[in-house]
Amino acid sequence: MRENVFTEEQRDALQEIANLAMGQAATRLARLLDTFIELSVPRVRVVRAEEAARTLREMTGINESVTAVRQGFRSDIKGEALVICRSSEVGHLCSLVDDPYVHSAYDAASQTELMFDVANVLTGACVSCILDQLDRTPIFSPPGLLGEKISLEDVFQSDVLAWKVALLLEVNFALEDQTFRAHLVMLMAEDSIRRMNDALDALLSSL
Repeated sequence: MRENVFTEEQRDALQEIANLAMGQAATRLARLLDTFIELSVPRVRVVRAEEAARTLREMTGINESVTAVRQGFRSDIKGEALVICRSSEVGHLCSLVDDPYVHSAYDAASQTELMFDVANVLTGACVSCILDQLDRTPIFSPPGLLGEKISLEDVFQSDVLAWKVALLLEVNFALEDQTFRAHLVMLMAEDSIRRMNDALDALLSSL
């Protein structure tokens, strides 16, 4: 598959869809954490699997260890949603939420549970909104921990995420004081990229 798979109109449409999805996700995350959430501009790349870690590092500036949660989604368009953050920042979240986290802010299990909550909010809102605008309703698998204090290369191991070329859609959400930033990355392999391409064409023709 060629890497330049979207026309300029398709790419613009996908970024507009992602913008709307981000707004919904940020609202839900702000409600969970009771704080203002800053949003980035969504970025879209089609990358080879072996370039994914390097590309994401260039996009995010992450050079240290990360904590990553994965969640699969499927309709006729299927893929993986990853929520990635710097491991050193996870502890900052615990001071922002109500019970049961606040009484065990330094407990690893509570931090992992909170990351699952954040991942559920971001993945559910973003992926559902994007696919809903393309007339799809996704089914989600339960979230799973890819790892704590791992490198981006470990996140994108070929035996963990099985694809050769993927659509990489990256958006990020930051707390107002910048003590925590979460990156949501949607990965879709070749067949789903083609279906996404067709769905964007259908959307554009209906406008």
